[in-house]
Amino acid sequence: MRRAIWTLRRLLTLVVAATLVLVVPSAQAHASAPVTNGRIAFVIDGAHGGEIDIIRRDSTGLQRLVHGDGDALYPDWSPDGRRIAFERDDPTGCSVEIVNADGSGIVDLTGQRRGCEQNPSFTPDGRRIVFVAQRCGDCAEAIWSMDLRGGHRRKIRRTPQGSHAINPNLSPDGRLVTFVAERRAGKRALYTVNMNGSNLEQILPFALDVGEVYGWAPDRSHIVFTEYSEYPDGHSPNVVTILPDGSGLNQLTHEAGDLGAGGASYSPDGRWIVFRLQDLSKDRFALWKMHPDGSDRTRITRLRLQPGSIDWGPRPT
Repeated sequence: MRRAIWTLRRLLTLVVAATLVLVVPSAQAHASAPVTNGRIAFVIDGAHGGEIDIIRRDSTGLQRLVHGDGDALYPDWSPDGRRIAFERDDPTGCSVEIVNADGSGIVDLTGQRRGCEQNPSFTPDGRRIVFVAQRCGDCAEAIWSMDLRGGHRRKIRRTPQGSHAINPNLSPDGRLVTFVAERRAGKRALYTVNMNGSNLEQILPFALDVGEVYGWAPDRSHIVFTEYSEYPDGHSPNVVTILPDGSGLNQLTHEAGDLGAGGASYSPDGRWIVFRLQDLSKDRFALWKMHPDGSDRTRITRLRLQPGSIDWGPRPT
């Protein structure tokens, strides 16, 4: 009898211990260090073309990161905040390049490949880059991915017929590629497609005229983008958010005429949206931030020239 009781107690102990082994690591696996907001990257039209600048959120530390002949465009921070991928345009074509956060170590991932490779962005795990490629003027355009050395290339999807793909990005869970499709008439729409190229869906119509730059909320709850509306004096941009299925349109800014707001990007912690505020009648430009509900608008810094392709990166880890 004693042996039977001892055996039962031992079995119960083993069951409890096994349960703890299963539960505790699971909780630890879901725990992660809080994300800290780092510097903001943006493009300025400089003396020799587009130049990439970075600045801290308190308006200090303004630095020219990438410059030179041609245009440096579409900066995208790596998930660890240590590098930026960007597009380089010059008379010979366009290429995808990577630069360290201090401006050193520029690497051309396109190399001698013909045609144009553009609009790069990192995957959420930081191991690959998605981009748009077109090998000749009449060649079919497609969205691709590659590793950080420019190799192991995989075609994701051809661009929808009759449109040009801009700024492919991955959802925070890495499952969906979103991109802006532009028609020859100038109107733009927003699409999603699975990473394997299946299930292409249009989530915002061409009627909304979506801006080239947009961004996912880190928790995947919303997408922020710029909507260009028709006014007597032209197109006036405003910052808008939607749900990932294209519903729940919510306009956060309400500028009109010569005033506009756009180029928005979420902060890495998801608590802020950085955007451009402009007054074209006076050539005044500034970087601002606000909460995702449009409240607590705060100016970060004034700028001499109009900033574009804004991306808020994490503090380096």
